[in-house]
Amino acid sequence: MQAHYVQIHPDDTVIVTLRPYAKGEILSINRTEITVLEDVPAGHKIAIRNHAPGEDIIKYGYPIGAATTEIKQGAWVHTHNVQTKLEGTLEYRYNPKSPQKHPAEGEQAAGLSFSGYVRKNGDVGIRNEIWIINTVGCINKTAERLAAIANQRFQAAYLDGVFHFPHPYGCSQLGDDLSYTQKILGSLVQHPNAAGVLVLGLGCENNYIDLFKSTIPDLDEERVKFMSVQEVEDELETGLDLIADLVVYARQFKRETVPLSKLKIGLKCGGSDGFSGVTANPLTGAVSDMVIQHGGTSILTEVPEMFGAEQILMDRATNERVFEKLVHVINGFKAYFMKYGQPIYENPSPGNKKGGITTLEEKSLGCVQKGGFAPVVDVLPYGSRVSKPGLNIVQGPGNDLVSVTALAAAGAHMVLFTTGRGTPFGGPVPTVKIATNSSLYSRKKHWIDYNAGCLLEGSRMEEVKQDLFSYLLKVASGEVKTKNEQYGFREIAIFKDGVTL
Repeated sequence: MQAHYVQIHPDDTVIVTLRPYAKGEILSINRTEITVLEDVPAGHKIAIRNHAPGEDIIKYGYPIGAATTEIKQGAWVHTHNVQTKLEGTLEYRYNPKSPQKHPAEGEQAAGLSFSGYVRKNGDVGIRNEIWIINTVGCINKTAERLAAIANQRFQAAYLDGVFHFPHPYGCSQLGDDLSYTQKILGSLVQHPNAAGVLVLGLGCENNYIDLFKSTIPDLDEERVKFMSVQEVEDELETGLDLIADLVVYARQFKRETVPLSKLKIGLKCGGSDGFSGVTANPLTGAVSDMVIQHGGTSILTEVPEMFGAEQILMDRATNERVFEKLVHVINGFKAYFMKYGQPIYENPSPGNKKGGITTLEEKSLGCVQKGGFAPVVDVLPYGSRVSKPGLNIVQGPGNDLVSVTALAAAGAHMVLFTTGRGTPFGGPVPTVKIATNSSLYSRKKHWIDYNAGCLLEGSRMEEVKQDLFSYLLKVASGEVKTKNEQYGFREIAIFKDGVTL
């Protein structure tokens, strides 16, 4: 008979429920009968032994917090009787460990490919789109109108559409905020999923076109066109003429076979629940390892959701320089919280708690599983583009919109987005929504692309991993469009930390 709970690690002192349990039900765990002492929702935790006040609660084989009161065997373990053990800043030591390798690494490292668009600079895209990037939020609607008209006018083979990405920034910004806006927008301009890009400026903003141009290296002005709206008589007519030139340029690209080593995937979780660290995140980590073993690239962000699990990543740094860069990013985010007098560990969110996540340690230990077991090859500042194959960490917050945008700007061709509660959100690149549970997958067919909940229902990780991997190759090759592409969910958001003039 199938058990309706899971003990993730042999050392765990709690189990995770796979269905709601009622007070008085009997569980048989490790040949011990345990009476459930109160009603417990699905995805939440039940103590499988007694805990004294102050004693560690163990999940994933690590402490996820401490008991605030006596917790008896069979009790519901959650925010009412557990608190985080994290406080303040920490000192870290470089303690490198040999990364775990995939057992079939030697066999799988040869021969896989996908069908992509090879750009003139050697970059590879998985879509052949025209992007409209506006330097300032004042002209969001101008960009929107241009995209709408262009999509009607230029429907043709070899073009996947014209898209714009509204944002509120680019003017009345100073210092780091202006730099963040320029870095994100500049990196998006360089993204190879865009065959051509129209950059729109207003003309009087801080992020004016000539300044923005200077932040983008190796500009190809055949691929990237610029228009200052204040300087033309009819911005729609002029903009459409420029887009027409970009469409002609884009049509020269055709899909061709490229090695899997060219693929870059972003790793993200949002609307997490108690199953995130049991199903979708480990599955995503296993697929990430496969991509890396073929010479590809995975990108991980959400730095505040590494707090409590950061040492696991630090121990996988390929050298002491990478370790030091990760320490700098971790402590930098903690300093950011403290600068505003905010608690460093004000996490998880209300939705996370409702889904069964109790402390930030628990959330982080589940979150970092998206990075699999590969070595960490580089750590990059916010808005930077990755250059090294393997697992990269990019500075960015946990916020879904900001972090997915940062992953796309870093060069991710697609983002693997795991979720237990669901979201319609999609970034500027294909955003593969992976449900942690079958209920969400069944209810939100127009949001969710893949169901990792089958791992709770008897499916084997090896089989599901191979299936998801095959699905991603189809997405990369244009054989499948993700739900965010099908339903037009494409958004960006930019990090802000400073005054607005």
